[in-house]
Amino acid sequence: MDSLNQIFSLRGHVAIVTGASSGLGVECAKALAIAGADLAVAARRGDRLGKFAEELAREYGVRAIGVETDITNDQHLERLIEKTNAQLGLCDILINNAGISPTGRAEILPRATWDSAIATNLTAPMMLAQRVARGLIEAKRPGRIINMASIYGLVASSIHRLSAYNATKAGLVNLTRQLAIEWAPYGILVNAIAPGWIPTEANVAGIAKPANRERMERGTPLGRLGRPEELRGTVIYLASEASSYVTGTVISVDGGYVAW
Repeated sequence: MDSLNQIFSLRGHVAIVTGASSGLGVECAKALAIAGADLAVAARRGDRLGKFAEELAREYGVRAIGVETDITNDQHLERLIEKTNAQLGLCDILINNAGISPTGRAEILPRATWDSAIATNLTAPMMLAQRVARGLIEAKRPGRIINMASIYGLVASSIHRLSAYNATKAGLVNLTRQLAIEWAPYGILVNAIAPGWIPTEANVAGIAKPANRERMERGTPLGRLGRPEELRGTVIYLASEASSYVTGTVISVDGGYVAW
């Protein structure tokens, strides 16, 4: 590899991005499209996916489809894999981005809230990753799996009450390491990204409060919140040949939040 294009190009690759109807999922999909990957964008809000897939195809010259998907439903996951493979080809890049972040006092957190977080943030990424991995192993193809963790998979929160969210993201971080070890012999690299405070549609209400924002910025060495597009470079790196010797790691994109 002796050119920038060879190192970072994703032409000829097929990716699935979950939670791709808004927020960081949109940025992940755009990053992969910029690098040339064909894409299946998945989310529960199917009305947004068709327009987004058309936008990706028009702006970046890639093939893109939208697949309405509830990632906690195994039948939906099977359909997502089947449609991707049939319309685009074998999926060799997966970004497990979809997730939920319920808040509430730990001592009174409802069981249903806890179970929902586990199902969405931890079980679903595992179920989808194993389906993608099985296809790659059977085809004797390498691949990339990128799990969207969080700084709160690495440290605790003093700003919001996030016991369920933090537990699932910490679980996802160590699941990333375990899958990396088990699937390394097949050339399937598994890594995670831990975003810091980046305003999106899902979290803007909590960030917008002046007291919260001040604490977030004060706790970040760079002194500011992140921008969604600042995730793109890390996504392309982990999905491309540039990271061919990187697996089982977590890259924090957080302005230095977890460094002190």
